[in-house]
Amino acid sequence: MRGSWRAGRVDGVEPSISRSTPVAASAEDVWSLVSDLPRMGEFSPENIGGYWVDCSGPAVGAKFRGTNRNGAKQWSTKATVVECVPGRLLTFDVHSPIGVRVSRWSYVIEPTDTGCVLTENWYRVGNWFVRRFLGPKVTGRQDRPGFNVESIEHTLAAVKAYAER
Repeated sequence: MRGSWRAGRVDGVEPSISRSTPVAASAEDVWSLVSDLPRMGEFSPENIGGYWVDCSGPAVGAKFRGTNRNGAKQWSTKATVVECVPGRLLTFDVHSPIGVRVSRWSYVIEPTDTGCVLTENWYRVGNWFVRRFLGPKVTGRQDRPGFNVESIEHTLAAVKAYAER
């Protein structure tokens, strides 16, 4: 059942942004790319990498420290894996350095006859103060949803290009 792997609602909310791309590579190969969070800086226009804090890879409860950059602005985040189905699904919550949950991201991989479909979802979570004041001040991005559309499309294209080599 292809739909059974879809990351669902977060706090009663559907994904704020969801984009998909077909990839002519196996679900396992694509999984190895998107679940290697320290390597995400190779694919993302904002993330520049990071490291697993308490383990060597993705698993429910695993923690990750990421670093992002926008021009001269650089900031760190803390992520916790909340769903992990190897080869199919990785979902993690992102928290600010002070511990406020700011977003949820998921990668859903659905096998097809010619490879797989990779979907990236972004969920807007957190309170209005973080969205309107703290986030833009820290990141330099006034339109986070607008940027995330471009970022997701960039990341999916980069993962697809790498996987299909």
